[in-house]
Amino acid sequence: MKHWWLLILLVLLAGLFFALDLERFLSLDSLKGSRDELQRAYEAQPLRMIGFYMATYILIAALSLPGSAVMTLAGGAVFGLWVGVPAALFSASIGAILAFWLARYVFRDAVQRRFGDRMEVVNAGIARDGAIYLLTLRLVPLFPFFIINLLMGLTAISTVTFFWTSLFGMLAGTMVYVNAGTQLATITRISDILSPAVIGSLVLLAIFPWIARGIVGLARRKRTGRR
Repeated sequence: MKHWWLLILLVLLAGLFFALDLERFLSLDSLKGSRDELQRAYEAQPLRMIGFYMATYILIAALSLPGSAVMTLAGGAVFGLWVGVPAALFSASIGAILAFWLARYVFRDAVQRRFGDRMEVVNAGIARDGAIYLLTLRLVPLFPFFIINLLMGLTAISTVTFFWTSLFGMLAGTMVYVNAGTQLATITRISDILSPAVIGSLVLLAIFPWIARGIVGLARRKRTGRR
């Protein structure tokens, strides 16, 4: 099997994560309890803390482990809005690329078996609408982050298109979560962050590219009809 050593390493890392119950450190309660300590560490060594945060977030996203939402909240809770947004956004985007590559080059058969029934719809959407389809999936918070990464690895979409579309598509949601992290004390459940108003706003953002594309297409047809 190609890349067998990488497969073994990734399975071991994921196995250790669950065996050592590291998920408990990626909970809302854990973040609240350690926020003051993390902020003091950030004030003492800001670059080191940002580097550690990004490396941890990238690893979690790349291995499709639970905790991405809490890590995004942590960006706001520890670094504030202006540092937290780019740190969380680029970490999630880089981790997404790694998960995308793993699905495409290492776990393709396994992902195909697990999610193959959904691939017909996804492939049709990518072939027809390309980046706009992925942008919509990223903007609407109903589609799990890790599933999008894995499914896109099985499509023909290019790495460059996947990265930049994911980066822009996750910007709005990242800002919502990081901003919520700056007000961590008021949050009792992560699900409370996505209020109906917030979800509605993100859905409107997701619809906008389709409206714009429709207007451009209509204008082109009218121009063609006049010739």
